[in-house]
Amino acid sequence: MAYQTVNPYDNQVVATFDDLADQQVTQLLGHAHSTFESWRQTSFAERAAVCRRAAAILTESPDVFARLLTLEMGKLYAESLGEVQLTAEIFEYYAENAEAFLAPERLDTASSDDDAMLVSAPLGVILGIQPWNFPYYQLARVAAPNLMAGNVVMVKHASNVPQAAAVFEQLLLEAGAPQGAYTNLYATKDQINMLIDDPRVRGVALTGSEGAGAVVAARAGKNLKKSTMELGGSDAFIALADCDLDRTVQWALHGRIFNGGQCCVASKRIVVLDEIADEFLDRFQLVLSELKAGDPFDASTTMPPMSSQGAADDLNAQINAAVEAGAKAIPCGEPVPNTGAFVQPTILTDITPDNPAYYQEFFGPVALFFRVKDEDEAVALANDSRFGLGGSVFTGDVARGVEVAKRIDTGMVNINHPARLKADLPFGGVKISGYGNELAHLGIQEFVNKKLINVVPIDAPA
Repeated sequence: MAYQTVNPYDNQVVATFDDLADQQVTQLLGHAHSTFESWRQTSFAERAAVCRRAAAILTESPDVFARLLTLEMGKLYAESLGEVQLTAEIFEYYAENAEAFLAPERLDTASSDDDAMLVSAPLGVILGIQPWNFPYYQLARVAAPNLMAGNVVMVKHASNVPQAAAVFEQLLLEAGAPQGAYTNLYATKDQINMLIDDPRVRGVALTGSEGAGAVVAARAGKNLKKSTMELGGSDAFIALADCDLDRTVQWALHGRIFNGGQCCVASKRIVVLDEIADEFLDRFQLVLSELKAGDPFDASTTMPPMSSQGAADDLNAQINAAVEAGAKAIPCGEPVPNTGAFVQPTILTDITPDNPAYYQEFFGPVALFFRVKDEDEAVALANDSRFGLGGSVFTGDVARGVEVAKRIDTGMVNINHPARLKADLPFGGVKISGYGNELAHLGIQEFVNKKLINVVPIDAPA
């Protein structure tokens, strides 16, 4: 597996990193396991000091960290700065709240003489397998709660963000984490399988594609290990007739184009009621046409390249296949540069259920546009998907929006916002979008042993 920094703006190779040898992986696992035996004994205050210092380092030098994100995966520099800030907030959040989240819980029992409680004990080494689209944020979602819970973390990051992966490990070391508390792995697939099979690895957290999730979940299941899977999505963005059209179109732009359109919870299917559909489509096409493709370090650029040339080629092939199956493609704006991993912002319309595009996830600046006669049809279309990650409802009647949201079969739905990413909001999906939760109070509960301690009176009957 080639761990390589390739600048997607010009497709130039910047740096290459060697895979680890099998012996190195074995040694790192042994060291992580040894570190766990001491780390699990530390207090919440000691763990929180590390997380708070990590947050402070990120906040003090955001540009140092942000530049790598833009270099390695092409994210707009302003969005890279935003990701650094969000990463810091996750560390701060768990430093502040972990002890309360994991506090012992007294149980009311049938026997009034028993003194029963649940305690949250750490499990051990947690293996993370993480994607490239949010190189720090994704790592923090696994690292912060697990380190605060007393676990240690080993992470195989995406092969196209190796420098961000290394910098994140150095961040935690600089913040005071002991060697082995967080380990970056330039690992091969065979080595990942070896780690999942090893009894010292007690859980697996993956964020990525449904294909990768199916393989890793099966391997973890074979070893009877807990796993969490945060996989793809094809989120519906539902615009009801009473929505504020100006604001809703702008949110549709943001929901589809944020992070270059490469976001699991991006607004990929734009679902609009008939009575406003024509005007919405005209306005949506206009705002997409105003995007400026170019250097993601340039503040005037609003349309960055995709993460890699391979990703761009795959997306263009998806567009062509959708058109061949009967969809209409509406390219928006000036032609994008010929050099670099750029894809023309595009709206696909006239997509019928027999078109493969109808059920696919489009990862990039391509929006699928659907018009429906009423909210019942909008809900039916939103639910007619293999995915079940997120979604959104735009309406002037919040109570109505909430009722519509309750009918949508996903892990998350936002009213009048496409996708809210915050440390204190849980993140997770259903169907082939995966299982388990990250962030908020739920995220720290995934890889702890909810152990019953029950004190029974000495003279209690058998």
